Amino acid sequence: MNQKVLQTLEYNKILERLAAYASCEDTKKRCLSLAPVTDIDKINELQQTTTDALTRLYRSSGISFAGIHNINASLKRLDIGSSLNTVELLRICSLLEVAKRAKAFGRAAREDEAADSLTPLFEQIEPLSPLHEEIRRCILGEDEIADDASPALFKIRKSIHGMSDRIHAQLTSLMNNTTTRSYLQDAVVTMRDGRYCLPVKAEAKASIPGMVHDQSSSGSTLFIEPMAVVNLNNELRELYLKEQEEINVILMDLSNQVAGYQMAIQQDFEILAELDFIFAKANLAKSYDGVAPVFNERGYIRIRKGRHPLLDSKKVVPIDVEIGNTYKQLIVTGPNTGGKTVSLKTVGLLSLMGQSGLHIPAGDRSELAVFEEIFADIGDEQSIEQSLSTFSSHMANIIRILEKANDRSLVLFDELCAGTDPTEGAALAISILHKLNQYGSIVMATTHYSELKVYALTSAGVENACCEFDVETLSPTYRLLIGIPGKSNAFAISSKLGLPDNIIDDARDRIGQKDAQFEDLLASLESSRQTIEKEQLEINQYKDEIENLKKKLEEKHERLDQSKDKILRDANEEAYRILKEAKDLADETIRNFNKYGQGSAPMSQMEKERTKVRDKMSEKEKRLSGIKKQETQNHPIPKNLRIGDTVKVLSMNLKGTVHTLPNAKGDLYVQMGILRSLVNIKDLVVIDEDALSPSKKYGGSAGSKIKMSKSASVSTEINLIGLNTDEAIARLDKYLDDAYIAHIPTVRIVHGKGTGALRTAVHNHLKRLKYVKSFQLAEFGEGDAGVTIAKFE
Repeated sequence: MNQKVLQTLEYNKILERLAAYASCEDTKKRCLSLAPVTDIDKINELQQTTTDALTRLYRSSGISFAGIHNINASLKRLDIGSSLNTVELLRICSLLEVAKRAKAFGRAAREDEAADSLTPLFEQIEPLSPLHEEIRRCILGEDEIADDASPALFKIRKSIHGMSDRIHAQLTSLMNNTTTRSYLQDAVVTMRDGRYCLPVKAEAKASIPGMVHDQSSSGSTLFIEPMAVVNLNNELRELYLKEQEEINVILMDLSNQVAGYQMAIQQDFEILAELDFIFAKANLAKSYDGVAPVFNERGYIRIRKGRHPLLDSKKVVPIDVEIGNTYKQLIVTGPNTGGKTVSLKTVGLLSLMGQSGLHIPAGDRSELAVFEEIFADIGDEQSIEQSLSTFSSHMANIIRILEKANDRSLVLFDELCAGTDPTEGAALAISILHKLNQYGSIVMATTHYSELKVYALTSAGVENACCEFDVETLSPTYRLLIGIPGKSNAFAISSKLGLPDNIIDDARDRIGQKDAQFEDLLASLESSRQTIEKEQLEINQYKDEIENLKKKLEEKHERLDQSKDKILRDANEEAYRILKEAKDLADETIRNFNKYGQGSAPMSQMEKERTKVRDKMSEKEKRLSGIKKQETQNHPIPKNLRIGDTVKVLSMNLKGTVHTLPNAKGDLYVQMGILRSLVNIKDLVVIDEDALSPSKKYGGSAGSKIKMSKSASVSTEINLIGLNTDEAIARLDKYLDDAYIAHIPTVRIVHGKGTGALRTAVHNHLKRLKYVKSFQLAEFGEGDAGVTIAKFE
């Protein structure tokens, strides 16, 4: 890739931003020297590592590679048996600390996700924790070794502290002496050349015997080591020498330990430097929300929502560019400052970045082609030193491009052949584009020449494009519109800025009729495009609304289906429970019947069991009444009730006859067979007997009306308890006649047990009636000896 295009498209500025995310100095140099590659497999590999690193950054809080140092020189010194100093050992320790951090980062990410292209790199890292901890324990800083780095060093430093205390005590004793204190400039202990001294006045030099080590700048103070501490200072100096010897021993020991892991440390440095580079690319991609483009070798470019990475992401307008499929040349026209050059640089710069393994600031599924060379003729190429005009310098560059371009080249022209006679310049531009079209090069060029617009309309493999411009506001929208030639809008802009209309009209008259018609056609196309675009936007909005409504409807159906399934499931479970409970009750009743049927159990126990069953039935009825309570609240309250009206008690789901009129609270008695219950009028529904009568509906005879009326009102049971024999037989006789006329097949006669006199009278009366087919006492649980069941003929 030629170096000129890297400078022209400002690729170096991208590399500077990339280097800012690197931690190691070697990695920064590598970032600044990053160059595009032309092997598609290598490009895809570089893109994959960047993608995997970016995925790990989004998945976790990130990783820092700060602390990586180039330790190659130190490792070479170990090869020749040299000892490393504290700075070198601390750099190795820092490298191992980064290795430990990176190993933990790679291991944490691997637990959650499948392996990626970075997994082998993380797995090969050797943190060497024992060596790292040993160096950190022994060396506290570049100029400080820990006291407990070795037992000998600890002992020596303990002796040094003791000796220093003895010297201080001796000197303090001298300073406390009244005579000696008068000879001192200050009552302080100082140190010169590693030996403890006292600041003595120059005139009192002879009064304090000792060795002079230094004097003040004024000469008024001499720093004298009193003879009393000379031997002590000598011993202290010897201890310092022993300390340094022990430190050298410690450093040699640590160096030998490092030498044992020399290959692992070298590998850690190389892997961490590689990861630092990869994650620098990932952090750069994250900064501008980059994506990995799809690469091809067909020369096809399709950039979706592409943004120039050096412009403010909040202000830059994304562009869509497609070239290399049905057309290989794109001619971009439009007014100045409309975004033509930015569009040109965006395509070139994104191609360079993609082939370097960097993500591009664009939308998903963007495609780029692999180019062997990218050429750009952009900007002012004027050279005073070489006596080249703008046109000459551009033409010299174009000649070099024509010599090297081929079918795997991307060529970018800004204002092709500008700076000369428009007619000749347009002709040259068309010839150059035609030649490159024969080469098969992918070309994107900007121009103001109308002849190039016609060339694009009439030539195969060439397409027009323009940068949209809002004439009303005199400002560009920076949108790139492919398939539409642009207008210069010179007349419109001049008119908006206040140029007199007569000048503009005169200018219009001076241009050719064909040119005017062509410009009018462009204006008409632009107006039609804006209308279609507006309608398309409305259609898309309607489609989005329809999709939202469809989605809501599907969610509603899904919720209904789920509710339906739940209701059916709950109903089945409840039915199963009721059946099981009924079966258990039946089994228990059969067992009790078999038990009590043997005559060994007292009648009170049987009645107790019967009461228990009746209580269960009452409990179920209460639950049922609770379920139907809502239904009862919605029916109309009966009005004008009369004694004898047939009603339905909703809470009990039974029919009955009004026995009393409602009181002030709406309570009244209703006779339901043998049951006489106090209910509220709100719990009643009046039954229209005429509506239930088939004779009313179908026009039957009077006899059939009586018969149907009887069947609707006559109960299947009569209660004779509390009546004497004569009263009971009279009421029974009338009841049996009504029941027989109503075609009731079977009736229950409740006479109770008592002395048995009423039961006997009932049985004798039944024997005398010809329409009574048979009668018998009720079964156990149905009233047994207290009830007689009679069947009619």
